[in-house]
Amino acid sequence: MSESLSRRCCQTMTPENLLVRPRPTQKCTTGCPVLDRCLGGGIPCRSVTEVVGESGCGKTQLCLQLLLSAQLPPSRGGLSASSLYLHSEFPLPLRRLHQLSRARPFGPGHDPLEGIFVHPLQSVDHLLDVMPKVESFVENFKSQFPVRLIVIDSIAALFRSEFDNNPLDLRRRSSMFFKISGKLKLLAEKFDLAVVVTNQVVDLVAPNEGINGLRIGNLGCLVSSGRRVCAALGLAWANCVNLRLFLSRDKEIVSTMNGVGDECGCEPMHCRTRRRLHLLFAPHIPDTSCEYVITREGFSGVCR
Repeated sequence: MSESLSRRCCQTMTPENLLVRPRPTQKCTTGCPVLDRCLGGGIPCRSVTEVVGESGCGKTQLCLQLLLSAQLPPSRGGLSASSLYLHSEFPLPLRRLHQLSRARPFGPGHDPLEGIFVHPLQSVDHLLDVMPKVESFVENFKSQFPVRLIVIDSIAALFRSEFDNNPLDLRRRSSMFFKISGKLKLLAEKFDLAVVVTNQVVDLVAPNEGINGLRIGNLGCLVSSGRRVCAALGLAWANCVNLRLFLSRDKEIVSTMNGVGDECGCEPMHCRTRRRLHLLFAPHIPDTSCEYVITREGFSGVCR
């Protein structure tokens, strides 16, 4: 009998039977096919995605667009879901959100603003106090459109004036980073949702490549408005996110007459802004980038 049982165990405990197949990761469309291709399909669920850039690069524009795109059905790249927008940058861009919603292809009778829940953030401690309430809200939310996208805009604003540059405060700040990111990742995994946070940049003044000699993603491309920059909050926070997107912008001089000069032989020129999205690091796709524009209709990639 023992021999028979042993033989049966050998038959059932095969590598094929022990293999646990991971769940496929659902992604939320950005609302633009060019950006989705650049990001390997969109913003992944069960991850924390960070959007970094200087003021005016379009971080909030992209976040607002994601709040709307999440409501699209999976057949169109969405999550058929509601969203939670936690904002520390004031005022809330409600007028722009209305404008973007009118440009989205929602069916008649559907008000996309009803699927977006907003809550202000005052400080880091306020965010930590809000996190249990967020979990309860997501878990007990009764609707055909569950909450599957959480946006924090911005994480850097919460830390901007609360900590001094001394060893004690730096250790306390790092502890806060890991506590916040741990709670966000737990929410993302538990409820199969996407988390997006925005971050600011600071000037990079170190003479060596990287921060304290360490490379964090592709630092070679972190140039915006002619300045070398890096993401705010340092190396400790960089280890708290799964994906980092960097938005840059630069001015370029272009001709307005396709090389044809006027009667004086002068070629009219004008200055235009070129914007670029860089994927600095991600666990599932290599570094890549694409150009983008911000129009009345929204944030969209450009094929070149």
